[in-house]
Amino acid sequence: KAELGVRIGNLPSQLSGGEQLRVSIVRAVAHEPKVLFADEPTANLDNESSKRIMEIFSELHRGGQTIIMVTHEEQYAKLAQRIVHIDDGRIVSEKKQ
Repeated sequence: KAELGVRIGNLPSQLSGGEQLRVSIVRAVAHEPKVLFADEPTANLDNESSKRIMEIFSELHRGGQTIIMVTHEEQYAKLAQRIVHIDDGRIVSEKKQ
């Protein structure tokens, strides 16, 4: 899923930001957590890397993984089943899609 096989011998410093993030996602789900927390997973990534990260999250969710993601990017928030807006530590709106 993460498409990192060709980079298996590389050090973390030799990976792009998107590749490093995909490695961290793989490491996190390897432990089969009930909930996967993702804080701004697409921050500082190019569009292609961001799309790939969101595709991985979609695949994981279809497989039954619960994901809680914090993002400021509306296009990715719209992919969620449930959106909670928080302002100054308080829930200001909540909707299910």
